[in-house]
Amino acid sequence: MPRYVALIDWTEQGVRNFRDTVDRYEAARELLEGLGVQFTDVYWTLGSHDIVAVLDAPDDETLSAGLLAPAGAGNIRTTTLRAFSADEMRSVIGKVA
Repeated sequence: MPRYVALIDWTEQGVRNFRDTVDRYEAARELLEGLGVQFTDVYWTLGSHDIVAVLDAPDDETLSAGLLAPAGAGNIRTTTLRAFSADEMRSVIGKVA
């Protein structure tokens, strides 16, 4: 299953509601699990991004749909990266060699 890294940033509204961040994560996790998306890890971070999550999803479209719902509530904005394991990267490299 494809793996993704989501860089999550609070909006102004999200910062105002910071006390609810763990509850919002748990609600989003339930919603995404219903779509077949699994959180592997989630971390609240210091620096350029407020939260970093690692997720597994069946495909790009499913993950995008899953992240649109919590983002649509107005508390977060996301940047999503497709992550490749070492074996997957070997396969990618093999396609050019």
